[in-house]
Amino acid sequence: MPEPTKSKVIIRFCDAYDPERIRHIVREGLEELDLRPFGRTLVKPNLVLSGPMFPHAFTRPEFMEGVLRALKDRADDRVTELAVGERCGITMPTRAAYDGAGYDDVLDRLDVKRYCFEEVPQVEVPYTHPGRLRDYVYTPEPVALADFFVNCPKFKGHPWTTVTFSMKNYIGIQDDRHRLIDHDHKLNEKIADLQYIVQPQFIAIDAIIAGEGRMLTPIPYPMNLVVMGNNQVAFDSVCCAIIGLDARTVDHIRLAHERGFGPIDLDQIQVTGDVPFEEARARHKGFRKGLVRVEKYFEGSKITAYAGPPPREHGSGDYCWGGCPGAIEEAIEILRLFDKECDEKMARLHVVFGAYDGPIDAGPGEKVIFIGDCATWKGEIGGQPVAVESLYRERSTKDPHHAKHDDIYAKMAKVTLELTKRRKDRHIRLGGCPVSVAEHVLALASLGGVKNPYFDQSEIVRFNRSYLAWRGATALKRLMGQPYQKPGPAPRGAAQPKVG
Repeated sequence: MPEPTKSKVIIRFCDAYDPERIRHIVREGLEELDLRPFGRTLVKPNLVLSGPMFPHAFTRPEFMEGVLRALKDRADDRVTELAVGERCGITMPTRAAYDGAGYDDVLDRLDVKRYCFEEVPQVEVPYTHPGRLRDYVYTPEPVALADFFVNCPKFKGHPWTTVTFSMKNYIGIQDDRHRLIDHDHKLNEKIADLQYIVQPQFIAIDAIIAGEGRMLTPIPYPMNLVVMGNNQVAFDSVCCAIIGLDARTVDHIRLAHERGFGPIDLDQIQVTGDVPFEEARARHKGFRKGLVRVEKYFEGSKITAYAGPPPREHGSGDYCWGGCPGAIEEAIEILRLFDKECDEKMARLHVVFGAYDGPIDAGPGEKVIFIGDCATWKGEIGGQPVAVESLYRERSTKDPHHAKHDDIYAKMAKVTLELTKRRKDRHIRLGGCPVSVAEHVLALASLGGVKNPYFDQSEIVRFNRSYLAWRGATALKRLMGQPYQKPGPAPRGAAQPKVG
């Protein structure tokens, strides 16, 4: 595909999840950008979490139906495959996310192929650009082989990266083992590196009902927009400007811009559509973003949080925005959804992150949880001396070739065993880098005495059906000799930006 002469972002009004209306808007967007799908056309939504408890966390099925119908309208005989691919939030089967989001019926009706990225071979992609975190990464084979890549994110705030638009949606182009590598205080750099795998020819974001503040349990915000574009940096920069945010303050957008992936200055971006940009910006500048420190987040609750700096690496800063603190913020909101009395029931807890060197004001019987491999502290708890040492492994020791994945049942067993062993202790250590949202949910539910969503009867049957199908599919492929991880050249759609 030739590089566009000028990055363009199209802002269109849409106040209803009407597939035909969305189809019409997206088709006109494709026509304005002079785009037609070809070859292996892959659409990447955001299905991080779905189901009736999380209605605003994912790209809605009506939106996806409209996009897919528009792509079919613009397609010709050069399209060899039209598919949707995703890896939902870690530990959960993506099959369950498709089901909970209502995608399966849409894909069946439209005869569109479905990919669960944790069930397909993973292709090694080399990195050679300056400033990279590592020399290679893995991505699912459908991504590596895509000829025409379409990104369909959800417009949301994010506790780790301030916002999640087009570029942040790339976290879902890795399976669990590789996704968690560098998902720490280097998360924004990881996202910027992932841009070298593939660039979308077309972007359409579900901003009809956007999500404020968080990404798994967002606060619904009627934005009534469909935004489209042909360049991720330009697209994300305009989305930032709509909510009154300077894109340069979002590190992964700034890094991608500095590496030549696209313009960040609005005067270098052509903005069109039926909603004037200034009107959109004036209307939505009060949108609540993410990035709230964990100490502030838990103020007024029965949980007191303490955070010190992450390991001292170049540019690490004084807080781990991409790791454990953001995960516990999402975890407590999940528990609040499943148990309306969560805050009243919650036992008094203290949670500690990073190299914290201040006091911990834990009263009699109040437990202290040290979370993450990098947690360190020395002092007294309940009159007893406590020394928590760092378990952090240097980044260079984390080799994607040998990355392993613990599914949700393994995590449940690990967390339950640790809590059982330390049930009489005043302090507990939860290791990991990062400690996932699932592990935070399990620990807080157990120690806090609130309902555990993993034991929710309404979800168990659907979850286990998807889990067993996932495990069965991957086991069958291994028996048939299909590689799960394999080396390969840089994908055909990989970007070649000018650095500088």
